[in-house]
Amino acid sequence: MQSYEQSLRQARKFLLEHDDYLVVSHVQPDGDAVSSTLAVGWLLSCLGKKYTMLNEGPIPKRMEYLWHADQIVNLSAEELPRQFSHVICVDCADFQRVGLTQHHFASDALILNIDHHPTNNGYGAVTLIKPDAAATAEILFDLLKIFEVEWDIDIATAVYTGLLTDTGGFRYSNTSPKVMAAVSELLALGVNGPDLAETLLEEMTLPQVKVLNRALSTLQLSPEGDIAWLYVTPQDMLDCGAANEDLEGIVNYPRNIRGVEVGILFKVIDDQAVKASLRSAGRVDVAALAQAFGGGGHTRAAGARINGTLEEAVALMLEEVKRHL
Repeated sequence: MQSYEQSLRQARKFLLEHDDYLVVSHVQPDGDAVSSTLAVGWLLSCLGKKYTMLNEGPIPKRMEYLWHADQIVNLSAEELPRQFSHVICVDCADFQRVGLTQHHFASDALILNIDHHPTNNGYGAVTLIKPDAAATAEILFDLLKIFEVEWDIDIATAVYTGLLTDTGGFRYSNTSPKVMAAVSELLALGVNGPDLAETLLEEMTLPQVKVLNRALSTLQLSPEGDIAWLYVTPQDMLDCGAANEDLEGIVNYPRNIRGVEVGILFKVIDDQAVKASLRSAGRVDVAALAQAFGGGGHTRAAGARINGTLEEAVALMLEEVKRHL
């Protein structure tokens, strides 16, 4: 198996040797996905490369301050007229997470896979995967360092955003000394840490408060008190005027209850599909748990899609959680 340093060099070679790249991330992008997409775009612009940034779905409004965030094409609103032979996937735990953007990959496309999820299966011609990295943005911090490009406030803010959001404001166990060393460098470049923390972690929209209130009214605990879950329906989303980004963080409420080992948010997609977001206190590897349903993620934060009604999804998931407990 090649070393991380060798993978970095291979990724550098891939970015220098080709042109006209498609840069994509996972559906319903979070802070790390958006900032990683833009960090790659920034690097390609510095290298004089042609590139297109694409995602299935809109970019969260609270991240519109990032460099060229408005240039990420929303595939659900706009189609691209062609396919690409060179693709860079960032923060996608498996190939299916790229969603409908894969329709714009040429059949013989060469893919550079940059990711930090332990469940990543190594798809692509070139892989740059570091499972112990706090965020894909941490890997990009390392990658950008081996290019002769001058960092500015735009790229520093993008990388900081990915680190801030995927470490929960530098509170999660993935907040390593290396992360804090990187953060120190980024702050020295002028990143406004307090403002970003306020915008990304503290500020809430009214629809977000409304849908949180609706979700909390469904809260249930297992008889042993070690599993807690809640759910949100399409009607809840409609009534509250909420978007997918307004659900971020809700799963932490059941997880944060004292004694709870696994917290779950069930988001009903339709009558036959439910998305489950999982958080662990540490005793259960929810990434392994999610893989039982074709999902994935991290040891303490993962997700999966379950085919069936809400009642069926809850029953199946609780049975699997109990098995892992």
